[in-house]
Amino acid sequence: MEAEKHYVIRSNWLRAAILGANDGILSTASIIIGVAAASNSRDPIVLAGLAGLVAGALSMAAGEYVSVSSQADLESSDLEREKLELQEMPEAELQELAEIYEKRGLDKELALNVAKQLTAHNALEAHARDELGINEITQAKPLEAALASGAAFVFGGALPLLVAMFAAVKPMVYLQYFFALLFLIVLGVVAARTGGSSIKKGIIRITFWGTVAMGITALIGYLFGVSMG
Repeated sequence: MEAEKHYVIRSNWLRAAILGANDGILSTASIIIGVAAASNSRDPIVLAGLAGLVAGALSMAAGEYVSVSSQADLESSDLEREKLELQEMPEAELQELAEIYEKRGLDKELALNVAKQLTAHNALEAHARDELGINEITQAKPLEAALASGAAFVFGGALPLLVAMFAAVKPMVYLQYFFALLFLIVLGVVAARTGGSSIKKGIIRITFWGTVAMGITALIGYLFGVSMG
């Protein structure tokens, strides 16, 4: 028999990577659109896009690391507390575990037997998984999340930057919008296929919010209308 395909095992790095790539495309394209709406020169447009790309990637990686580290600290704190409770009141913890299994559908005697066997095997692991909801698959991994997010931001942000470097300056706003939407659609398809979700929903969600973000940025650029060229 073939091993079953579970998408949840990708949840940690996939969430960070999709968020990074999406933010990279949107942030960089939006900055470029805003500057292009107020400028007739390529240099400030490219410079703004490059600055946004570098700053955004570093910010994204650092923010992801701090955020996921906080989650990891909470998990470690809960595990330490649980370890202490297992040492100080093992019978109460055993009963607590049995009650969890009973609520999930096992009869009282079977729930207690399962709790005893799992406690004998690895009490902390059983409580971490079934009481706290912490397991090896979903456990917070700060460095993995930071690297995935930062690298994905660079990749996503490089796409609109390349458009800014080589596309015609006059229709830059419209070209950025068109290509950014194209990049977002591709990202939505990849994200949906990798995560096993609906491709249609993924595309609609990512293009709608992308359009809103870029539209607001372009409007700000036009309203201020500062000549940079």
